[in-house]
Amino acid sequence: MKLHIYQSVDEVITALADFFLESVNDTIKRKGICNLVLSGGNSPKKLYELLASDTYNQKIPWDKFFFFFGDERYIPFNDENNNGHMAKQSLFDPLYINPSNIFYINTSLQPNQAAEDYSHRIRQHFGNKKPAFDFILLGLGDNAHTASLFPNTTVINERINLMSAPYIEELSAFRITMTAPLINLASTIAFLVYGDSKAKSVYNVLKGEKNTKAYPAQLINNEKGRTHWFLDQQAAKYLNNQTR
Repeated sequence: MKLHIYQSVDEVITALADFFLESVNDTIKRKGICNLVLSGGNSPKKLYELLASDTYNQKIPWDKFFFFFGDERYIPFNDENNNGHMAKQSLFDPLYINPSNIFYINTSLQPNQAAEDYSHRIRQHFGNKKPAFDFILLGLGDNAHTASLFPNTTVINERINLMSAPYIEELSAFRITMTAPLINLASTIAFLVYGDSKAKSVYNVLKGEKNTKAYPAQLINNEKGRTHWFLDQQAAKYLNNQTR
């Protein structure tokens, strides 16, 4: 695991964009393609907009990517809070990404069916190979969840399935999510976390007692690759002392 800590949110976003550029271009140079997993929520939107901007968009061969999602809210695709919808507006449409290269989670199905359908499409995409993604972008919630691995949910114990459809009691809603074993097969994992509200969560995940039920992001540790944390000073403020 490696920490990358910066003063401001803009510096964090730019540093991650630079890291992403170097990482995915190296992957494409070696493999010819890049299997990328995107994060949802508010934090990565700024990153997607930067990657789609003139500063970066010509430096990345976007036609070589296959895009997947780490999780999805169980809401219609055209809902503003749908992760796929957000990525379409901020990244795919500006870059004119071929729709056949985008693997959205189908929330028109029942939750468990949506999870099974996405698992099937992932396996189909990778064929005879183990479904190991090249780059996975993750966020972190105030309660130490990542993707939709929420505290005290059964998906935390999942060891076999690629995808799951947990019901999140605190949200009174279903989520469709990649499981920790699938995420941990990735070559590179990058957490994007910023803001004072995330500081206790960051501390608990990285420095706190080992308790994956309470802090599910502790489950993420790709053994064969490397996990990177991109943080601003506010999110990282408890890491150098014991204050909580």
